Amino acid sequence: MVSTPGARARRVPPVLRRLPNPRLTGIGAGLFAAAVMFALACLDWLLFDGSSVLYGVLFLPVSALTALWVRPADLVTAPISVPIAFAVGVIPIAGGTGNFGGQTMAVVTALAVHAGWLYGGTLIAGLIATVRKVRLMRQRRRRMRLAAQAARPTRPARPPRRPRAKDKP
Repeated sequence: MVSTPGARARRVPPVLRRLPNPRLTGIGAGLFAAAVMFALACLDWLLFDGSSVLYGVLFLPVSALTALWVRPADLVTAPISVPIAFAVGVIPIAGGTGNFGGQTMAVVTALAVHAGWLYGGTLIAGLIATVRKVRLMRQRRRRMRLAAQAARPTRPARPPRRPRAKDKP
């Protein structure tokens, strides 16, 4: 059973209780996403010769985890840091020649060619962050309403009104 102050207790399946629930800052979420995408791209380059489809597919869960693990105060950073992480991670699998200009052109080309994966991951991160923010706003509003009701003094019940002389026919 998991309960929060002022909320009803809810049952959480045992599988979900074992999952990590870190809360990363905005910078931490960006560094997490960039480091994981770079590591996955290096593994992709070593094991699968830089498969761009595999890289794109792996980008989607990293985007979701980044949006889920960022702390509530930094929710706006998740959809911003995810595309940057994609760009950092695409460097090993972009190809290109050995000089700086050739490598830069390969990265720019890879970003343009794989824009669908980039947009998809950004959309996932944006949707998750938006849903989390809406839920937080609703919880805050509910808490405020309950606090206002608890602070309101209880008035004694009014006695029934006696009919006045003018009210009688």
